[in-house]
Amino acid sequence: MTIATQITELPRVGRAPTKRWIADVGIAQLNKYGEELCGDQVEVVRTGDSTIVVLSDGLGSGVKANILARLTTRMAATMLAGGADVAATVSTIVDTLPICQVRKIAYSTLTVCRVAADGECILTEMENPDAFYLRGGVLTPIEREPLQVGQKEIQEAHFKLSENDVLALVTDGVVHAGIGGIWNLGWRWDRVGQYLEFSARTHTSAQDIANDLMSQCDRLYDKRPGDDATVVVVRCRPYKHVTILAGPPINKTDDDKVTAMLLSAPGMKVVCGGTTGNLVARKLGKEIDVNLDEIPGPVPPTGRLEGLDLVTEGMLTLAAALDHLRGKPDMHRLRFAMDGGSKLAKALLEADDVHLIIGRAINPGHQSPGVPAALALKHSIAGDIIARLKELGKKVEVDYF
Repeated sequence: MTIATQITELPRVGRAPTKRWIADVGIAQLNKYGEELCGDQVEVVRTGDSTIVVLSDGLGSGVKANILARLTTRMAATMLAGGADVAATVSTIVDTLPICQVRKIAYSTLTVCRVAADGECILTEMENPDAFYLRGGVLTPIEREPLQVGQKEIQEAHFKLSENDVLALVTDGVVHAGIGGIWNLGWRWDRVGQYLEFSARTHTSAQDIANDLMSQCDRLYDKRPGDDATVVVVRCRPYKHVTILAGPPINKTDDDKVTAMLLSAPGMKVVCGGTTGNLVARKLGKEIDVNLDEIPGPVPPTGRLEGLDLVTEGMLTLAAALDHLRGKPDMHRLRFAMDGGSKLAKALLEADDVHLIIGRAINPGHQSPGVPAALALKHSIAGDIIARLKELGKKVEVDYF
């Protein structure tokens, strides 16, 4: 099983503290047995106030299907993000990709889901299986209206997502799983919906639900998928902010300013560094308690300070968090890990908006000959973390003092 996602970041201005909801998107795919490329494609575009998800299934499988689906998703995502309406987008795609003369069907399917920051959702479907909508963990009908675009009829629905609502978009490789084997007629839409109800009650993240559904699909295919299969899970949840103060400022006159920026920020508040933690503790008039419940390891233990969500050591913890962020992060492991580096990495991976307040004061201890080069420059580690977070589609703001 592979997980594939392509996120196109559009320009944003300023931070977004007023956002209420965000569409958490999870994507999982299976390639048809024997094929190196998946004939299904997904495109996700996050604009300043909405999330656009586009799913397409190219006719057939392999390279040709992959190219057709990629053209469809890229074209639709670009046009919709640029302000085009559904009718113009579908019309352009239909005119660009001809009809198969043998099967008399389009060369690619299309499903588009657009979710605004207030939860308003517009769902557009063209020749893919109907999307699944779960409210309160229960499969709920979607009222669709037909929309004629040239010679093509599509289905469109308007509804509002609430917190923890789940919308699942699938290609026909999912509903056909097990055909001719475990299920004579395949898994079928109603059974997929029943499994999604179970999965949504068991898992909390969109990616975990997508992975779970695709694992079951793979089992029904007996590990030899007869078609490309894709599931895209969209889960509505509150927008998550994380603010991190790492290091004291060069000028002590800025101590009050950076502390106020941290404490007044929305969402999770994190301090990295012993000196920085003591600075905030003094301003709060509190004491930092070392967390003695953690198993001793290469990363120093975290601390507890009333008013903050996480207090960690500085360089070693930041370096450990960066290691977790590289490659494919293991969220399952991070959820149960207790060390500061894992906790910080988990917070960063779950965040949508990360605000880093980086103090430029130099800790003399980090410049001694015995300190590894990787730890000698705090800004190098912070820079790598910032770059990686942007690669992961996070919105990152940085202030230096």
